[in-house]
Amino acid sequence: MLPVMLDPSRTRIGLAGRGALTVRRLEWFRKLGFTPEIYSDTPSDTLLALAGEQYLPRLPDPGDLVALDVLWIADLERSEAEDLYVQARAVKVLVNVEDDLPLCDFHTPAVVTRGRLTIAAGTGGASPAVAATVRSKLEDAFPEDWADALEDIAAARAQLRSEGAPTPDILADARRRLAAARLI
Repeated sequence: MLPVMLDPSRTRIGLAGRGALTVRRLEWFRKLGFTPEIYSDTPSDTLLALAGEQYLPRLPDPGDLVALDVLWIADLERSEAEDLYVQARAVKVLVNVEDDLPLCDFHTPAVVTRGRLTIAAGTGGASPAVAATVRSKLEDAFPEDWADALEDIAAARAQLRSEGAPTPDILADARRRLAAARLI
């Protein structure tokens, strides 16, 4: 697997589905601070309540797909998901069909966030339960204090760079700050 972090402010992302799995994926996005475009022809009451302004009352059509970069699909019958997958891939959209490995161009990792720090664990779809277990261990290993430490380090890095500090000095400063915060 090739791990990649996507910036949702630069990537057009869609979520297509109807029920509990779609709601779970939407909650995952929201926890990460982002709401994708949500396509659903027959949304569950919960999905409809959560979707808000990003809700479009249909599954993505070819015009929608050509505008997307990435599409998550959940809660559709396999034949529907496969048809949507084929249409999306034809216009170069990367697709993940929840719990259907042959219809996944990428896999969704288990994620821990501490402010701007994002740590992801994935198994390439082999076992989401294992990835979730690793996420739990990461949550214990990386307390919330990492968020404040990262902000401090980012500010110091910007200052040091503006002063022309060499990269080794910037790295050493970051390590000193992590040590001072008792995180390493």
